[in-house]
Amino acid sequence: MNEVKNGSLIVIDGQPYAVLKVEHSHIGRGGSNVTARIKNLMTGKVLERTFKPSDEFDEADVEKMKSLFIYESRGQYWFTEQGKPQNRFSISKETLGEVAQFLKPNLDVLAIKFDGNVIAIEPPIKVDYVVKEAPPAVRGNTAQGGTKIAVLETGAELSVPLFINEGDIVRVNTQTGEYAERVEKA
Repeated sequence: MNEVKNGSLIVIDGQPYAVLKVEHSHIGRGGSNVTARIKNLMTGKVLERTFKPSDEFDEADVEKMKSLFIYESRGQYWFTEQGKPQNRFSISKETLGEVAQFLKPNLDVLAIKFDGNVIAIEPPIKVDYVVKEAPPAVRGNTAQGGTKIAVLETGAELSVPLFINEGDIVRVNTQTGEYAERVEKA
């Protein structure tokens, strides 16, 4: 467990997990512990578990496949393998979790496969979106830090600066779900 780092993929009880955060703690004369926040890649659940440094895990044998998001229909998100349009697959909204709100047609993504099955989708870190709705900025409305809630072309709601207007193109960090910068003014 001492060799596990943030972002590592491990197998616990036959299930693949992504390590989100690792903290080592040592208490006086006692042994040390490792507390890890791990995310089950099959179910999307995030757990916090404590391990001993001597605990051993297998590294998850995952394969990353370049894919393309096509469309969403009735809670199913459809993708195709890049270069092989006949290889289509779908993933439910529940499996995708937060990633679903950042998917737009023709977006290049990475499909993560475990035991031959696609278990997760990894979008690019930064993606550009068109702002569909943005309330007008009210002068003097800076008590909340000078931000407002805008709706993107995918339906995702995002906190953006007051100068962002409807029709602007903004760059969003898909890992944190935060506004990064304005790319183009409407």
